[in-house]
Amino acid sequence: MSALEGVRAGLLAGGLGERMGRLTDGLCKPLVPYAASCRLVDFSLVNAVRSGVPEVVLLSLHRESDLARHLLAHWTGHPGTRIHFGPHDELLRSAGGLAEGEPLPPRPPEHGTADALLTNAEYLLAPGARDVLVQHADHVYLLDYAPMVAAHRESGADCTIGVQRIERRYVSLFGMVEVDDELRVRALVEKPAEPTSDLVFTAFGLFRIDTLREVLDELTALGEDGWQHDISKDVLPHMIATGRRVSAFPISCYWADIGTVERYRVEQLKLLDLPMDPQAMPRTLSSAAPTYLPGCNSLVGAPVPPGAVVEGSVLHPGSRVEPGAEVRGSIVLPGATVAEGVTVADSIVLAGETVTEDRHGLAHV
Repeated sequence: MSALEGVRAGLLAGGLGERMGRLTDGLCKPLVPYAASCRLVDFSLVNAVRSGVPEVVLLSLHRESDLARHLLAHWTGHPGTRIHFGPHDELLRSAGGLAEGEPLPPRPPEHGTADALLTNAEYLLAPGARDVLVQHADHVYLLDYAPMVAAHRESGADCTIGVQRIERRYVSLFGMVEVDDELRVRALVEKPAEPTSDLVFTAFGLFRIDTLREVLDELTALGEDGWQHDISKDVLPHMIATGRRVSAFPISCYWADIGTVERYRVEQLKLLDLPMDPQAMPRTLSSAAPTYLPGCNSLVGAPVPPGAVVEGSVLHPGSRVEPGAEVRGSIVLPGATVAEGVTVADSIVLAGETVTEDRHGLAHV
């Protein structure tokens, strides 16, 4: 029996990406390019596929037709994992499919991540699975979920969440977790003003389907204004408060939540100093893996011509740095060009953009 048998994933991909500036002008946030290799959403999908999750249900809203096309093109050919498109599954898999440029019918509005579970309950909480693995489409990490599933089932937990220790000064940016000696979660506080723990919620977790149904029914009974419709702010704290067993599963791999323009730049540059093998990253921007150039500490999916200087940067496939240009501490996206003689530092060059004057910082993004 597969270690992931009875697991169904729900991929939360409905956010507007409002804090991502011009990066999401023409894209939904999950499709923003990343690490000269793929798009943000591809990390959660490659984790599901490599772990052997039998089914992933897409929970999407904004520019869903674009996201669906990406998944159809890159993630529906894996025999061990089926992508389910919720209410649009039959349409997208029909002979005619979705015409080029045709939008999908709109889904019901949602107020938060818990609403995404409710509006997709027909597919996500359907018979045939015992546990739901909740994923996010804007998190960067590479992880085999099998050990987490094994620990979850061995403990008999109603829910098991990923946790990671970070510097306490950054805890206020995340959901803070407090556990006892047996890794049972005693508290989860979203973005605490005064952190009392250095443990944070990595925002992916396993829920027993029967318990999740009960908890969602209890929260819904509070009325529209009786809760915030959020997994971290409502579902998990309610489970803890009502005595359901919520366990923590520590992870040590690199993990990042890409929520802002600055984090988008900084977290990609962190990859340059981490043991994340470019060959192991998902590849949907190009069939070839990006190359790490140790001499200039850069990850490149595009050539660096003689006379150009690229240091501590990420060049995406399809980007162009002309001879005589300098790129330092920056991200250059597909279709972007840094012109001859121009210096770009600590910045992001947007897709399709040509930079003809020196640029420092992120004011333009």
